[in-house]
Amino acid sequence: MKTKTLQALVLLLSLLQLAQSLTLTGTIRDFKISHPDFEDFLGAETGIVEEELGADKKPVYNGGSGQTTTGATNFNQWYNDVDGINLSTQYSIELTDPDNDDIYTYTNNAFFPIDNQLFGDEGNNHNFHFTFELHTKFTYEAGQTFSFTGDDDLWVFINNQLVIDLGGVHGAMSASVALDDLGLTEGSPYTLDLFFAERHTSASNFQIETSIELMTDPCAVTRAARRMARRM
Repeated sequence: MKTKTLQALVLLLSLLQLAQSLTLTGTIRDFKISHPDFEDFLGAETGIVEEELGADKKPVYNGGSGQTTTGATNFNQWYNDVDGINLSTQYSIELTDPDNDDIYTYTNNAFFPIDNQLFGDEGNNHNFHFTFELHTKFTYEAGQTFSFTGDDDLWVFINNQLVIDLGGVHGAMSASVALDDLGLTEGSPYTLDLFFAERHTSASNFQIETSIELMTDPCAVTRAARRMARRM
C-alpha cells in the first residue's frame, strides 16, 4: 500500500513539474515591406475584423475605418498561405508558471522570431513584417482570465467570438478578458484563437498572461491533478 502511494506521489509530482509550462505552436507568415498593408500606416483601429470568427477559423475582414488596411483581398493574405505574397513556418512559444500559482506568462519585448529567415530583414535590423496565429482549446473554469500586451494588431477569439480587439499599427497596448463574463458553461471545452500582426519598423512586443490551462497535447496535466500533488 505504501509503495503504491509513493508511486502515485512520484507520478503526480512529475506531472506538476511538466505543468509549469505550456508550449503553444502556431504559424508565422512573413511579408515583404512592399505589401500594401505593411509599414505605411500608423494608428490604433478597432473594428477591422468581424465579431465572429469565420467558418475557416480565420478573422473575417470588416474594414473598420479603413485607416490602417487596404481592403479584404490584401487582408485575407495575412493568415493564409499565398504564393508570391508570403512565406510561412511553424513557431512555438512557451508560457511558464515558475511561481506555481496557476498563472502562465510569456513575455518578449523583442519579439522578432524570424530574423534573417524567409524573406529576410530587407535591410532592417530585424524582420518586422509578419503575422502569427495560434489555435488551442481549454476547459472553462470559473475565474479564468486572459490578458495581452503588444503591438501591432492583436485579435483573440474565444468560442469563435471576438473578446480582445487591439487592431491597427500602434505601440504596446493592453487588454484583458474575464471568461466569467462570456456566458460559458463550467467544465465544458472551448476554443481560443489568437491572431497577431507586426507591421511597422519600430518595436515588437508580445506578452500573454493567463490562468487558462491551454491545451498543448493529449497528456497535458489538469489543474486538479496539480492541486492534488500539492496536498500529498
